[in-house]
Amino acid sequence: MSAEEFLAGNAARLVEVRRDLHAHPELGDEERRTTQLVGDALSHAGLQPRVLPSGTGLVCDIGTNPVVGLRADLDALPIPDEKDVPYRSMVPGVAHACGHDVHTTVVLGAGLALARLAAAGSLPHGVRLIFQPAEETVPGGALGVIRAGELDGLSQLFALHCDPSVDVGKIGLRTGSITSASDHVDVALTGPGGHTARPHLTADLVSALGAVVDRSPGLLARRIDVRSGVNLVWGQVSAGAVANVIPRSGLARGTVRILDRDGWARLPAVLEDVIQTIASPYGVGVEVTYIRGVPPVVNAASSVDLLRRVVTDEWGVDAIVEAEQSLGGEDFGWMVEQVPGALARLGVRSPGSTLSVDLHQSTFDVDERCLSIGVRLMVAAALAAG
Repeated sequence: MSAEEFLAGNAARLVEVRRDLHAHPELGDEERRTTQLVGDALSHAGLQPRVLPSGTGLVCDIGTNPVVGLRADLDALPIPDEKDVPYRSMVPGVAHACGHDVHTTVVLGAGLALARLAAAGSLPHGVRLIFQPAEETVPGGALGVIRAGELDGLSQLFALHCDPSVDVGKIGLRTGSITSASDHVDVALTGPGGHTARPHLTADLVSALGAVVDRSPGLLARRIDVRSGVNLVWGQVSAGAVANVIPRSGLARGTVRILDRDGWARLPAVLEDVIQTIASPYGVGVEVTYIRGVPPVVNAASSVDLLRRVVTDEWGVDAIVEAEQSLGGEDFGWMVEQVPGALARLGVRSPGSTLSVDLHQSTFDVDERCLSIGVRLMVAAALAAG
């Protein structure tokens, strides 16, 4: 049975599954209902899924000695769902605003189609389905999959991600870095404090903090090759409580992102030096806490070439769009450090739509025709790889 034949009888069911998941979102490492739903569907198809050691997420082999992996992520985001649709989230303050319900449904549908091929003796090699938890957390649930040994023996790995800037029926592909490394940095400054009438008798902590926030992004871009796409943005700055007191402490918190894997390795030491250099003339104490997030997703050329052939065979070359590099983080980057692979962008925007709703927004939704497109893509990639 081909993917098209499978979808002829199951496309409507996949829409139901996606809407069920959308209405019952779960945060990272809490995806118990989602794990159960996926596991039950795979078990009903005669497969033997196994839950990951963390207790959420699961993997499932189709055939023996799997060499190709298909990965989906299960978790939702801690934001409200503000859409007026029948499948609106029933969990207050939690929503599938990044399309993980779509990713899960697509890989589940692909797995069920591949299971039928295996039962008919038409599966050329084993395939492993990977439904990982906690992609939205730092450093990401992908690391648990790796620690459990679930990438062992795989030679290629594929995933997809919803792209609301691309029309349904189009697939975005890119060789090399398609997402960014995403880290967190906290800078704590300390000083003796004092009266604003006599800043020369103390350390002007607020000025020091302002200098760090204002100057560090530009200086960092002079210490790291700008072609690496380094991007430091501060999201929280706080110091002091009243107008006439120089405070004793201040804090700046932000994110630093970079597209280049080698530059990512150097970032903590370089950023620490930049901040110390800026703050030093002010006579304040400086503590930099650098928190690793996720590496960039670096798509292997061979895997992207395979996807280009697959998309061309399935829908024609016009279905391919060149995916833009994103400064968003994606923990699939940990996996493709272990196994060559590629992340594709799945178009989810209705053609001709003037509505632009980005990922991580409370009104995010998709044109559900993307589900069948995604299933066909994953099935074809799994069959062509190996």
